[in-house]
Amino acid sequence: MRQRSLIAITAALAAGALTLTACGSRDDDGGSDSGNGGGGTTVVIGVDAPLTGDLSALGLGIKNSVDLAAKTANKEKHVEGITFKVEALDDQGQASVGQQNATKLVANKDVLGVVGPLNSSVGESMQKVFDTAKLVEVSPANTNPALSQGVDWQTKKVRPYKSYFRTATTDAIQGPFAAQYVYNDAKKKKVFVIDDKKTYGAGLAATFTEEFKKLGGKVVGTEHINPESKDFSAVATKVKNAGADVVYYGGEYPQAGPLSKQIKEAGAKIPLVGGDGIYSADFIKLSGAGGTGDLATSVGAPVEELPSAKEFVANYKNAGYKEAYEAYGGYSYDSAWAIIEAVKKVVEDNDGKLPDDARAKVVDAMQNVSFDGVTGKVSFDEFGDATNKQLTVYSVKDGAWGTVKSGTFTG
Repeated sequence: MRQRSLIAITAALAAGALTLTACGSRDDDGGSDSGNGGGGTTVVIGVDAPLTGDLSALGLGIKNSVDLAAKTANKEKHVEGITFKVEALDDQGQASVGQQNATKLVANKDVLGVVGPLNSSVGESMQKVFDTAKLVEVSPANTNPALSQGVDWQTKKVRPYKSYFRTATTDAIQGPFAAQYVYNDAKKKKVFVIDDKKTYGAGLAATFTEEFKKLGGKVVGTEHINPESKDFSAVATKVKNAGADVVYYGGEYPQAGPLSKQIKEAGAKIPLVGGDGIYSADFIKLSGAGGTGDLATSVGAPVEELPSAKEFVANYKNAGYKEAYEAYGGYSYDSAWAIIEAVKKVVEDNDGKLPDDARAKVVDAMQNVSFDGVTGKVSFDEFGDATNKQLTVYSVKDGAWGTVKSGTFTG
């Protein structure tokens, strides 16, 4: 992995993810009434995310934010003659279910784009289905580099699927970003690295480890956990005996919270650090009082601090969704809006109506989409990756996530 340097660092204070509430009307298949639009032709934006189960807090934030984008486009008549509707499917965080959902979305001829999924492992299972059907997919949350740059991305980047895009930056940046903060800013030199063996967690832990060692840090132990378990007492004891001054965990909050709690209970009063997968209010509930001082990195800058996000935050609150938009709300809105912009381009290029090969045309149009979004400038590079490479470090304090540092990497 190439050497990176941290630039454009700004310190800031902020509250954690806002718990804004209320909800649009849902129909029986998980879709939603996205408001009155321009009439004429209906275009469906699919959503795939975990809407039930351990990760549903993040998944419901994704669904609601896409719904808000569709409602906004309809209200503004952003694409003349087009009404946008949302069809949301629950993947339960499972790759096999995600693949079935992809097939279902492809079968609906009105679906011209899909936002999701949350999990990189689920994204991996869906890509070929969408690409074969020339159906664009924009993930607000997938961070594994292989999805857009191929399995050999560290030595030779090759884009596997033309229809795959994402508004989140990748773990090729997130892992080293965390390593630089832990080593240079937090002054932690001995890390115990744990992951859940899944695509996202293992990949993130690997990029963190490589950069941490490159900086001069020492890995004093490694362990893999079973993500189905909630008893991590054995690994907690190993952490304590290893003499680590920090733990890095590659995985998600349902396991990270109990893991952090049990590490502290074992006598290792050291912070647990993770990626965007643990950046949720639910992590704080699960880790308890001992989670104070734990750290997470997440994609982009805090939505609450971005001038570009003020309208989104206000509109989300006013729309009355009963779940928070969580870590990926802004990115989900921007993913949906990217699809809306691509559809607009295709319609305008075809005398105001959808062409017969609309899906393929939307895939082509997506490559050149560029607009000022909730999360900042939204556009895509030659791999379909977000050109916005900003990340933020958050810390648990007084029962909420607060901003510690934001920055970007170059090199």
